[in-house]
Amino acid sequence: MTCLSSLLRSRLLRYCLPLCIVATPACKGGSDTSRGGAGGPAPQPVAVDVATYHNDIARTGQNLSETILTPANVNAASFGKIGFYPVDGKVDAEPLLISSLAIAGGTHNVLFVVTEHASIYAFDADDGTQLWKVSVLPAGESPSDDHGCGQITPEIGITATPVIDRTRGPHGALYTVAMSKDGAGVYHQRVYALDLTTGAGLFGGPTEVAASYPGSGANSSNGRVVFDPKQYAERASLLLLNGVVHTAWTSHCDQGVYGGWMMGYSADTLRQTTVLSLTPNGSGGSVWMSGAGLASDGASIFLLDANGTFDATLDANGFPANGDFGNAFIRLGTANGLSVADYFAISSTIDESARDEDFGSGGALVLPDLKDANGAVHHLALGAGKDESIYVVNRDAMGKYSPTANNIEQQVTGQLQGGVFSMPAYFGNTVYINAFGDRLKAFTITNARLSTTPSSQSATTFPFPGATPGISANGSAGGIVWAIENGTIAVLHAFDAGNLANELYNSNQKGTRDQFGAGNKFVTPMIANGKVYVGTTNGVAVFGLLPKS
Repeated sequence: MTCLSSLLRSRLLRYCLPLCIVATPACKGGSDTSRGGAGGPAPQPVAVDVATYHNDIARTGQNLSETILTPANVNAASFGKIGFYPVDGKVDAEPLLISSLAIAGGTHNVLFVVTEHASIYAFDADDGTQLWKVSVLPAGESPSDDHGCGQITPEIGITATPVIDRTRGPHGALYTVAMSKDGAGVYHQRVYALDLTTGAGLFGGPTEVAASYPGSGANSSNGRVVFDPKQYAERASLLLLNGVVHTAWTSHCDQGVYGGWMMGYSADTLRQTTVLSLTPNGSGGSVWMSGAGLASDGASIFLLDANGTFDATLDANGFPANGDFGNAFIRLGTANGLSVADYFAISSTIDESARDEDFGSGGALVLPDLKDANGAVHHLALGAGKDESIYVVNRDAMGKYSPTANNIEQQVTGQLQGGVFSMPAYFGNTVYINAFGDRLKAFTITNARLSTTPSSQSATTFPFPGATPGISANGSAGGIVWAIENGTIAVLHAFDAGNLANELYNSNQKGTRDQFGAGNKFVTPMIANGKVYVGTTNGVAVFGLLPKS
C-alpha cells in the first residue's frame, strides 16, 4: 500500500444528504453576505452541516446548498483567503462543520479540526474564535512516532476524518480515533466520543482498540490473528452507519507484519460490536484509500482494499477459498456484524499486488441510481487505484474474480495518466477524478455509462498525490469544482464544473495574498456557508468573499 508505485448523487437524496448536508435556519455569520461580489442584494446563506468525510456517506463530495459562492464571484478580485486558524499539529483529516450550534453562550457555526498531535479544536467557523480545545492524550502519553514511514509524519495522533452525529448525547457527539505511545513504549489505539459543545468525553469512553479473528495469517497465534496496535494507523475516514462507527486499519507503509482489519463500535456505548479480517489466512490487504472514507448506500459498506493476499482458488460461490480479499473492491454486509457480501478483483490482482500496484490507493464512490436507455435502473459504484483504470461495478453483483476477464459494468482505460491516490467526486451526472501527475478530468454519465474520454479537463496538472475534488453548487446550478494542488506552496483551485478548462480562481493569482503554506498530502477541501476550509501543516486556511473596499 505504499504511495509510490510503478504506475503512478432520488436515492442519494434519501440516504446521504439528510445525514450530512442539513438545511437549517440562517446561521451566525449571515452578515458575511455583505462581502464582495457584484452589486445588488447579497445572497442569503443556507446553512449546512458537513458531518462526515466528503459530505455524505456515498462520498460524493457535493454540497448542493451553497448560495453564496458562485462562478460569477469566485475570482481573484472578490474571493480569497480571509482567515487562518492555527492548531498544534498537522491537519490530515478534513475539517467538519456543524451549523447553528448552541455553544459557548450563543449560537455559532462550528468548525471541528483534529490534528496529528491528538488534539481536537472547536472554532467559530466564521471568525476563528476558539470555542474549546481538547487533547485526547492520557497523562504520560504522547502521539505515536511515525515508525519510519513517511506517509504520516513526524507524529501520528488523529489521522482519519472523524464523524459527527448531532442527535446523540446531550448536545451531539463527535467520534474519532487517536494513536498514542505511553512511557513504557507501548502503543495504543483508542476510540473516542466527545460532546460537541464542550469536548467532554461521552459514553464511558474512550475504548481501547483490541481484536482477534479466526485465522492463521499475519500475527496469528493458536488459530487466531491478533490486532497489534503499533502496526496500524486509522487513516480511512470514519463511517457512522445504523448506529455503528466503522473503522478501518492500515499499516505503516508496507512495514512489518500486518493484515486487513475492519472494526465497528456502538455509537451509544463505544463498545466493539464487530470485527472482520480481510486477510485472515494471509497478510497485507490493509485499508487506507489515501484517507478517503468508507462508503455506503445506506445498507452495505464499500471499500478498496490494498495489496495483499488474494486466494485465486475460489469456492463454489466464487469467493476466495481461504477468505483472503487483498487488492479487491469489497462490499461488506452489515446485517449481523461485518462480513464480505460481494467483491470484485482485477484479473491481474495477484501480479498487481506483487508490484505494489494496489487498488486500495483510491477511494470508493457510490453513485446515485441511474437509468439506461431502456429505463432499467443501475446501482453502481466506482473506484480507481494505481493501475490507471476506472472500474465501475454493479453494487448488486460486483463481478468477483476471473483470471481472464474483468466481469464488471464498465472499465475505462487509457484516460488517466497516472495512479490514483485520491477519490473522485460526483455532481450533475458527472464524475470528477484526478490521478497523480495528471489533469483534473470530468467523465459524464449517459444511460448509466461513463464517457470513455473526458468531457473536459483542467489545464493544470496536479503533482503527487493528486487531488480529491470537492463540489459546491446551488441545487443543480452554479457548480464549482475545488481541488488542492500539493507542493512547496500549496494551491487552492476553483474550476467551472461544466468545463474544467475554465479555471475561476487559484490562490497564487494574487502573489502571496492568498497563499497558505506548504502542501499537506491527501487534504480534501470542505465547502460550506460561503467559505472553503483547507487543512494545512499547522492550521486551517479559510477562503471566502473578500470585504468590499
